[in-house]
Amino acid sequence: MNRRRAYEDDGDFYGERNRKRRRVSENQEMEERLEALILRVGENSTSSLESNLEGLVSVLESDLGNFRSKILRILSECPIKMPEKCTIYSTMVGLMNAKNYNFGGEFVDHMVKTFKESLKQCRWDAARYALRFLSDLVNCHVISTNSLLQLLDNMVDAANEDSVPQVRRDWYVFAVLSTLPWVGRELYEKKESALENLLVRIEVFLNKRTKKHHNSLRVWSVDAPHPQEEYLDCLWAQIRKLRQDNWAEKHIPRPYLAFDSVLCEALQHNLPLIHPPPHQDSFEYPMPWVVYRMFDYTDCPAGPILPGAHSIERFLIEEHLHSIIESHHWERKDCAAHLLNLSYKDKIPLEYCIVEVIFAELFKMPTPRYLDICYGSILIELCKLQPSKMPQVLAQATEILFMRIDSMNTSCFDRFANWFSYHLSNFQFRWSWDDWDSCLLLEPEHPRPKFIEEVLLKCLRLSYHDRFKEMMPETYSKLIPKPSLPTYKYTMEGAASLPGTATAHKLVVAIRQKCTPEDVLNELKDLPNPRETSENDMVESTFNPLKIDVFVQTLLNLGSKSFSHTFAAISKFHLVFKALAETEEAQICILHNVFELWVNHQQMMVVIIDKLLKTQIVECSAVATWVFSKEMVGEFTKMHLWEILHLTIKKMNQHVTKLSKELSDAKDRLDRTAESSSSESEEEATAASATAGAGATPQRRRKKTAGDDSDKPTEEQVERMEEKLEAAYVDQKRLFLIIFQRFIMILSEHLVKCDTDGRDYDTDWYRWTVGRLQQVFMMHHEQVQKYSSTLESLLFTSDIDPHILDVFHQFTALRS
Repeated sequence: MNRRRAYEDDGDFYGERNRKRRRVSENQEMEERLEALILRVGENSTSSLESNLEGLVSVLESDLGNFRSKILRILSECPIKMPEKCTIYSTMVGLMNAKNYNFGGEFVDHMVKTFKESLKQCRWDAARYALRFLSDLVNCHVISTNSLLQLLDNMVDAANEDSVPQVRRDWYVFAVLSTLPWVGRELYEKKESALENLLVRIEVFLNKRTKKHHNSLRVWSVDAPHPQEEYLDCLWAQIRKLRQDNWAEKHIPRPYLAFDSVLCEALQHNLPLIHPPPHQDSFEYPMPWVVYRMFDYTDCPAGPILPGAHSIERFLIEEHLHSIIESHHWERKDCAAHLLNLSYKDKIPLEYCIVEVIFAELFKMPTPRYLDICYGSILIELCKLQPSKMPQVLAQATEILFMRIDSMNTSCFDRFANWFSYHLSNFQFRWSWDDWDSCLLLEPEHPRPKFIEEVLLKCLRLSYHDRFKEMMPETYSKLIPKPSLPTYKYTMEGAASLPGTATAHKLVVAIRQKCTPEDVLNELKDLPNPRETSENDMVESTFNPLKIDVFVQTLLNLGSKSFSHTFAAISKFHLVFKALAETEEAQICILHNVFELWVNHQQMMVVIIDKLLKTQIVECSAVATWVFSKEMVGEFTKMHLWEILHLTIKKMNQHVTKLSKELSDAKDRLDRTAESSSSESEEEATAASATAGAGATPQRRRKKTAGDDSDKPTEEQVERMEEKLEAAYVDQKRLFLIIFQRFIMILSEHLVKCDTDGRDYDTDWYRWTVGRLQQVFMMHHEQVQKYSSTLESLLFTSDIDPHILDVFHQFTALRS
């Protein structure tokens, strides 16, 4: 009987546990169902949005008792993660507030907390969307107009603070202005004078702010046919136009209007007094931008009219499209489908709006949000989904860009060439080249023929040479790239007279017979050093350029069959490279030989130099010095040379970032170990005192967790890591100093020479070179910013030409 009883007890225990499991599982399923209902509200449904909202509010109200915190969290996250559905969620909250005043108060408190946390954590988009949602709750009679106006006034106060960066003040004004389309009408009807006072304060601020950064962010250097407006100026013009229209707009869906009779009876809540957090040096604010314009209503065919540049609808449409790209950019097919299913798509020329917004993203300065190929792949999907319209709109956009390329920013020129070559490769390289043949009459350095030449070079990376000879008209023969073959001088005509030819041929035989690095060095050792003169025989030269010439050209020519063959050759004879490349001068000699061999294959050149940097055969500073050397003057306006420079800078930046992270992690582990040791000592002391009275000996029973000793760095190791990081910072600073010093030298030389000869300095070469200087500042702005004071004191001083100095001042104004 005892055994039976025990069995029954066990049965009760497991039964209870299973019931708990079922209860937890049921609760989890219910939570997931509620979350799905809230997330999908407003999407495709057979019933109306109003009936869906009413049904969902009834479900949520009945579940408040069990899932209150879950509902609060989801409802506060949705308008931030899906800002395009802001008004739907504000209507839901309004209806719930009308039924349950206490819940409405809890939700407002929760939303205010979310808003404050977003500001403190520098999540600026989340903060702006939270502010928009709080404002829209005024329309649903959840929040009082007075308390919202107080919040907006406090934000404008933050914009008028002294001794804070302008980018901080700009953001607070932008946040207020971008909120007004949602709540402007309500404030105008109920608090007109307070709204006007707010707008006057904003106008005073805008009139006082500096816009030195403007020119560095423009896609085009001229304003015809579309002005390149600074973002706050454009939004202010759109808000003024909205005010002229009595705050009536036609784009924002407002489902709460259908429930006005219910919502107007609800009690309202007052927002607590919210003061923006004070500025801290660690805060990073969004940088300013220029509003991109490509089309106006005259570019669009008959049908829906494109809203004007200063209509609030243009701002709302563009923001919605940008939001869709942000939410779905990882899945190009989903992104394209969501873009084409934009609400109100029948009231606007949607394809033109989408293309303009995607190019705005691609050309965004200083850098796009995502990789160039992201936007290219989305455009391809759009062409597939909308084959009757999208390809034609895209062709029209390409034509506009090409016609305006003379004044295009150099960074945008590169992105345009990269995108167009990728796009052509996905459509069999077909294009109406005859329409552009007028560019063949222009100088080779002019942006139009230069663009076609660069596009063909990029296309060659994605195809083969004979394809271009077939597809391009004969008139373009001078722009078609040469065959991508190595130029190996030791087998060319006249090679017998070269001093290293015999050794090169011996080296070919030795390498093919699988010789060792030591054998190669033995073959090279007897080569004479052309740098040693009869007067200087007693002085040992630092390196032998003939050895480098023979070895580098011969080895890379043998590995020229593919990238893999080249990499294998470099890896096998890494020891020889290191022996020959002991000085920076020797490393520059190696780079020059790579260039000589692969002068007709830019991609191979880029890939090899990247490999030489990875294997530490050449230093970043050597590559920078080589780029600006006299031997590379003929390549100075070609894209691949700057591709090499930028990958070099990125390598250095990645090295610094890696060392910085390793040091930070090591310090964290050291701190945790110290805290753990301290707490263990306290526990042992407590245990010892507790057992001492009983005459017992305390026993240490703590089991060491895996990695306690192996992961624990010593203080000496941390110090060495700090020294290593400090040395990396020195190298990074030196790299930027070399680059900017060389830019200043060649630009100053050009300006002085033009002034002396009485010629116009503003040549194609000058515009390319200034554009490249600006590109280095922009592409690596986060790293360059750290050394801006050093650059200002050493290089960009008041005595250099104002044309060069202005580029630096535009850069520093970005975060001022």
